[in-house]
Amino acid sequence: QPVEATDDAFWDQFWADTATSVQDVFALVPAAEIRAVREESPSNLATLCYKAVEKLVQGAESGCHTEKERQIVLNCCRLLTRILPYIFEDPDWRGFFWSTVPGAGRGGGDEDDENARPLAESLLLAVADLLFCPDFTVQSHRRSAVDMAEDIHSIDSCEYIWEAGVGFAHSPQPNYIHDLNRTELLKLLLTCFSEAMYLPPSSDSSNANPWVQFFCSTENRHALPLFTSLLNVVCAYDPVGYGIPYNHLLFSDYREPLVEEAAQVLIVTLDYDSSTSSSPTVDGTTTGTAMDDVDPPGPDNLFVNYLSRIHREEDFQFILKGVARLLSNPLVQTYLPNSAKKIQFHQELLVLFWKLCDFNKKFLFFVLKSSDVLDILVPILYFLNDARADQSRVGLMHIGVFILLLLSGERNFGVRLNKPYSVRVPMDIPVFTGTHADLLIIVFHKIITSGHQRLQPLFDCLLTIVVNVSPYLKSLSMVAANKLLHLLEAFSTTWFLFSAVQNHHLVFFLLEVFNNIIQYQFDGNSNLVYAVIRKRNVFHQLANLPTDTQSIQKGLQRKRKTPEPISRTNSQDGVSMEGSRPAAPAEPGTLKTSLVATPGIDKLTEKSQVSEDGTMRSLEPESSQPPPEGTLPSAGSDGEAWSGEASLPRRDRRRLSSASSSGQWTPTPDWVMSWKSKLPLQTIMRLLQVLVPQVEKICIDKGLTDESEILKFLQHGTLVGLLPVPHPILIRKYQANSGTAMWFRTYMWGVIYLRNVDPPIWYDTDVKLFEIQRV
Repeated sequence: QPVEATDDAFWDQFWADTATSVQDVFALVPAAEIRAVREESPSNLATLCYKAVEKLVQGAESGCHTEKERQIVLNCCRLLTRILPYIFEDPDWRGFFWSTVPGAGRGGGDEDDENARPLAESLLLAVADLLFCPDFTVQSHRRSAVDMAEDIHSIDSCEYIWEAGVGFAHSPQPNYIHDLNRTELLKLLLTCFSEAMYLPPSSDSSNANPWVQFFCSTENRHALPLFTSLLNVVCAYDPVGYGIPYNHLLFSDYREPLVEEAAQVLIVTLDYDSSTSSSPTVDGTTTGTAMDDVDPPGPDNLFVNYLSRIHREEDFQFILKGVARLLSNPLVQTYLPNSAKKIQFHQELLVLFWKLCDFNKKFLFFVLKSSDVLDILVPILYFLNDARADQSRVGLMHIGVFILLLLSGERNFGVRLNKPYSVRVPMDIPVFTGTHADLLIIVFHKIITSGHQRLQPLFDCLLTIVVNVSPYLKSLSMVAANKLLHLLEAFSTTWFLFSAVQNHHLVFFLLEVFNNIIQYQFDGNSNLVYAVIRKRNVFHQLANLPTDTQSIQKGLQRKRKTPEPISRTNSQDGVSMEGSRPAAPAEPGTLKTSLVATPGIDKLTEKSQVSEDGTMRSLEPESSQPPPEGTLPSAGSDGEAWSGEASLPRRDRRRLSSASSSGQWTPTPDWVMSWKSKLPLQTIMRLLQVLVPQVEKICIDKGLTDESEILKFLQHGTLVGLLPVPHPILIRKYQANSGTAMWFRTYMWGVIYLRNVDPPIWYDTDVKLFEIQRV
């Protein structure tokens, strides 16, 4: 039956009990009961919600001085965390928290304007106040008991920031009770924001999350200290502690759950589509983050605004060191297995790093200017290599590749890759001696040749990254050079080229890599030149690719008979690094969440040309001009690359490819000719023409069979004046778009859904943003 709102004895029993934990609340309040109350006595559910919010508001008003008040606040917090997902899953209830409850403002005395606050706003403001409540969530500044308790309204919460770091120098004494209380409040906050999970994915960026919008607006007087606290708590966290091995087994680490929660709240509040709103800055360019005298009005999301305004070198250093330390944590090799605590929130960290680079261009340039960028690169390559066979981690693969794509658009990244790779992270890749560029190429080769089937849409991205850095690679190792040629060999077989409409793009990318290295870095790259000479038949076959119908059919027949040649191993792959374990497929029964398709590479990137002085200028989109000779025709315009749409205008498409009755695309001679004529083979053919006779002559004259002599000859050779005029360097820079913004939203909430299992906040509720699948 409906219970009167005034029946305090009845309602108080929900939060009066002292000995509950959040796990108890989840056990005592089963999902079926919440749904039954929602359907059968909605007025009771409404009363319960607004009573619980009222208790939080009262706690925030009074400052929670007694143990009893704190207990009530925590219990209300847990109860709301339990109930909110069931309010969100029912469209009829979704507006409930945005309505005003009559008389709900009673707590504030006779202020009438308070009565008009929607429930959601009262809840969010109370949580914000409670997060800076002396002796409850922050250390009190009272000198003695004589001082009156601090008035919660007069305290300046900026003095109570949780951790030293950006904009705050004082590191408060750690207090595990405060950490636990903060964690519970942040859990409730995250649950409030999770309304986004119950709406289907839409590319309409206007449907901003009203909870996040309000919380990150000027209405929240704690926005700045809270943003700073969350960021600093994450970046200052050191899971290894004071370096005593096994210390995580001796005592519990109260920081870690807080850091995880802080990272999740942070990335959700920063969920903002930067492609739709860039305000022009003083110099007329459109980055919303210029730190000029006259700051452009930033986004009204204060968290995004604050993030984009960080500009002090020491702040950047603190953030980058913190993120790199945490990302490298799973790689930390100690002689004592399990001696260091292994963190689990690397996916949230990658999203946070992405947001930092996306919203704060100064941070991006800071990262690229120091070789600390390699401390981000190595863990990402480790995760990519480790997750490549596991289909439940496809999302992790995507975000790692997106970050590398973003970094590769800047010249400094390519230059940094020339640093020798000496740290030996145990990865199951061939042993090599070389640079970080070699590591990158070897890992990418491994992903392409032995990764999970669903990674195919990433091949374009992986090769774009290699193209972007290739003009700056001073000397590739023999292992990496052979890997690149092995990819070209696999991608240029006739069955592969003819079996899907986008496949030839991969050959274009690889040829562009070889051309860039030969034209801009010929001197140090004798290994690559030698590998090209050894595999010269691959280039000759490409130049003589048959284009008649019969040969096309024959090429496609071959595919059915032979297993994929791309997964065969090379002779030199025998030895893997010490201590490495092969990438394991997903454990059976693992849950994974679905992801929306990522845009094709032409939507993800925009071409820029590097001029003599190293500056870049953006090229016109190709629709307005014919593509220059030898560049890549843009990928299909409909959704995902590889979706089976040709790289030509619609009318030509129909003419060149005949659609069979089944609607299946089939290759035609015209179609093959349309791209074969554009293959950029001139530079390599000229190189072979000059060098092959010389190398053969040496071998005959000296009776050589030894590679080292030939390499020595190639090192001293020069092709000055013999090669065609160097082509301009083309870089494909990542550009923000609503497609990736939507991808990040589904990925981020999927990670949060799967990571919150204790208690299982969203488990078994009717989420709409993604599907939950079992592997």
